[in-house]
Amino acid sequence: MTKWEEWPDGGRPEGRGCAHADTVPFPEPAPLSDACPGCAARGREGTTGGLRLCLTCGHVGCSDSSPGAHATAHHEATGHPLVRSVEPGESWAWCYVDEVFLRPRGGRSAAARRSE
Repeated sequence: MTKWEEWPDGGRPEGRGCAHADTVPFPEPAPLSDACPGCAARGREGTTGGLRLCLTCGHVGCSDSSPGAHATAHHEATGHPLVRSVEPGESWAWCYVDEVFLRPRGGRSAAARRSE
């Protein structure tokens, strides 16, 4: 499980905080799929941008740089506040409500901590 904290400036010049960083369930939800189901339903599987995992329920959706922006659509439909990237080599999360980027607590990924 990863604990999340705001980037030092919250990803924003005004340094906003995040009221949701400590609300991620334990254990973190497992991805419900390995592709964006919204894109797959429209015949676009494999053409999505980055994938995002909802940290409330495990829904996987494509990023806003994809034509469907299904991760944001999921947030708008459910109100679930946090997603994290599930792209290899990326260890960040985003809070839709507070509009801040998050990083693993301590600035290191869970994988880096496990290898110590």
